[in-house]
Amino acid sequence: MSWCADVRILIAAGVSLSLAVLPAAAAPMRGVNSDHFIVEHEATAADFARQVSLRAEEYYASIADELGYVRYDNFWRWDNRVRIVIYADHDAYQRATGRPAWSHGYADYAQKKICSYVWGDGFLDTLLAHEIAHLIFRDFVGFKGEVPLWLDEGVAQWTHQRRSGEFASQMAQFKSAGISLPLADMMRMDIRGLAAEAQITLPALTGGTARNVSGQTLIGVYYRQAVSLVGFLIQRYGTDRFVQLCRQLRDGRTLAEALPFVYPTQMRTVTDMELQWQEYVEEL
Repeated sequence: MSWCADVRILIAAGVSLSLAVLPAAAAPMRGVNSDHFIVEHEATAADFARQVSLRAEEYYASIADELGYVRYDNFWRWDNRVRIVIYADHDAYQRATGRPAWSHGYADYAQKKICSYVWGDGFLDTLLAHEIAHLIFRDFVGFKGEVPLWLDEGVAQWTHQRRSGEFASQMAQFKSAGISLPLADMMRMDIRGLAAEAQITLPALTGGTARNVSGQTLIGVYYRQAVSLVGFLIQRYGTDRFVQLCRQLRDGRTLAEALPFVYPTQMRTVTDMELQWQEYVEEL
């Protein structure tokens, strides 16, 4: 999982992202339309779908502002609205999407779609905002550049943790775990396919004493570290600089190439960034 949704059970919440085309749902779907979203749902999920539609519009209005992201008036309007597919329960969600048992929802970038099922406030308060943030962020940075997965996940978590007040407690858990991953490993890891029950030896990642941890533990470390990195960039250097960094990545530069453009006197290299991030975490 990932924190805001899929990894809600593994750590605090979580999300799994996919570019795959989904199998067709077994049950007929109905729709609730709003300015920027079409919420498709099974008949038994109608009330929940209406709540989702209202909350989605609230998140849409606030997340772009939080990220310093500005678009034209018809962004996500008419035929470009985002689809949110709500299944009646977890079993129906799994059957229709083929997602693993630990998955509670995900964003499909290619189809501009969010899928989940009726599971109450956990979806409305965390996963929905997380997934909308994913889509807004990816709409901005696109797929042309080398956007690290940790940045994508960290942005999505930052948007709801700042709102919910979870960030401080998650950082306390991150520090108490006593495990962190070198930024070079964060840059190349794809945590999405890691099984929660897998056993991983950390020396290759940390360079420290051999330590076996579960996939669940590593997932928790990864996602908490991702949001702390985004928090560092925004809190220490501001939203405007963060947006500039995202634009550099959107235009095809790597993180290493983008840093000296955006932070010419503050941190010119990935090593500079990592050292300053470590100081930031210690100060939290």
